[in-house]
Amino acid sequence: MPRILLVEDNPDLAFGIAKSLEVEGFDVVTVGDGPAGVEHARRLNPDLIILDLMLPGFDGYQVLATVRAEDHTVPVMILTARGDEPNKLHGFRLGADDYVTKPFGVSELIARVRALLRRAHPELRGPSSVRTVEHFGNVTVNMATRVVTRDDRQVPLTPKAFDLLVALIKGDGAVATRHDLLRDVWEHRAEVTTRTVDIHIAELRRKLEEDAAEPRYILTVWKVGYRLDKRG
Repeated sequence: MPRILLVEDNPDLAFGIAKSLEVEGFDVVTVGDGPAGVEHARRLNPDLIILDLMLPGFDGYQVLATVRAEDHTVPVMILTARGDEPNKLHGFRLGADDYVTKPFGVSELIARVRALLRRAHPELRGPSSVRTVEHFGNVTVNMATRVVTRDDRQVPLTPKAFDLLVALIKGDGAVATRHDLLRDVWEHRAEVTTRTVDIHIAELRRKLEEDAAEPRYILTVWKVGYRLDKRG
């Protein structure tokens, strides 16, 4: 049973979300402030974190930054009333995988939860998962286990950064426009902009290239998009 950590300071909203998720078969642990969110993320090793931004103690951005700094690759969904683009971009820069604006529909929320869990946890997809290992340069990408290594050392990637890398690999050297990647990785969600793609590309280059400023593999095609050159 997938375990979800819900960090939400509104007790009525938290109760409603938790009950809706529990009906769908999820194990939900709810906490109401930033420090408790960090503590439970460390202790519980959840399969997914749903995170409000406006929290007592310290805010959701600090929770997210702390979780990511500790190399957690757990998917994180921000759930907040802050719907403006600067807040969204800041959340994605810190490593959020999805961003849902209040008010929201319960059915949509559950669908997004399931999508994040499927992508982050291959064992939840069933026996049809494709088991493929890809290489470029000193990087190895295991599609089945979602493990990326560089020089035989594991590289922690957020679930969305991994999905973006897989989309580039599957392109087999062809150019993928930003809109192609929005469709394939983010399913064209209204709150995700093309700048979000650029932020995740920068993360991939920082972690996988020898020199992120002069990438050999993850290449920009000016005014079009990106492509992966496995030969470097």
